[in-house]
Amino acid sequence: MTSTDTNTKEITSVLNTLTETCKDGENGFKAAAEQAKQQTLKALFAKYSAQRTQYALELQSTVRGLGDKPETTGHMSGALHRGWMGLKEALSSNDDKALIDECEAGEDSAMKAYKEALGKPLPPEIENLVRKQFAGVQEGHRVMSNLKHNRQ
Repeated sequence: MTSTDTNTKEITSVLNTLTETCKDGENGFKAAAEQAKQQTLKALFAKYSAQRTQYALELQSTVRGLGDKPETTGHMSGALHRGWMGLKEALSSNDDKALIDECEAGEDSAMKAYKEALGKPLPPEIENLVRKQFAGVQEGHRVMSNLKHNRQ
């Protein structure tokens, strides 16, 4: 395997990990939107679910452009995973505050994944995509954090 092959594999690994993270967020926000009582929260969660769907599509397209196979699922694979694990319990409690708390926790995990990705050597055009998406994740985290702290 050449150095270029190794670099491409490392890059696609980073992108596929972010795709899984985005799919987790897509599914977590979608579940939260379905369970939220307040219409404004339903709309907000649905907005972030759609955003993460778009991010995953962009990442998958980039991986395909590198000649590799993109990830198509999240880390969850049937059971909520990573930062979204507590969402299952929050859904059963049918409480908007619990949903917000778990969405913020999920966003914590997404922020960590994007920070790790940005610590890797990426070609400039891919780094720009990751930075653009990271800005959206940061905004989502900020919104969830503000909602969480304003509801206490």
